[in-house]
Amino acid sequence: MKQQEVIEHNNDKEYILQAVKENGKFLDLASENLKDDEEVVRAALEQDSEALEFVSSRLKGKKEIVSIGIKGAPWTICYASEKLRADKELVLESCKNYGQGLYYASEDLRDDEEVVKAAITNKGGIIKFASDRLRDDKEIAEIALKQDKSAYHFLSWRLREDEDIKKLI
Repeated sequence: MKQQEVIEHNNDKEYILQAVKENGKFLDLASENLKDDEEVVRAALEQDSEALEFVSSRLKGKKEIVSIGIKGAPWTICYASEKLRADKELVLESCKNYGQGLYYASEDLRDDEEVVKAAITNKGGIIKFASDRLRDDKEIAEIALKQDKSAYHFLSWRLREDEDIKKLI
């Protein structure tokens, strides 16, 4: 299928369904109505998880839909609704495979030890976005530093003076 053909049939559900099964990102060319159609959206995400970018705002607020995107492309947590960025299960899934997911997490989840540990195990420097409390936690600091020595710059002042922490850098 060609892009121009998809544009010409952007409100034809059967046509768009076939198009997104071939290339999930063709969802971008679908009508707003079809970007909000669960069948079309699921088909697009199953073909290319990155198509979550083009899903309607309403569906970006549905856990089942966002979960499909995150499974295939963990970084797509950035497209989740604010409410879902506070969903521990989704954010944890993202952070396990894409530490930067912590950047998109709610304030509460940035203070959740399990979520922060998952994120910094994947990308130590992301400790920068953890809560002040966790940036002052020695165990958390050690995990981050073992993954990325530059995480040192984001630790609390107290930990930056800690001799055990200094030995890790």
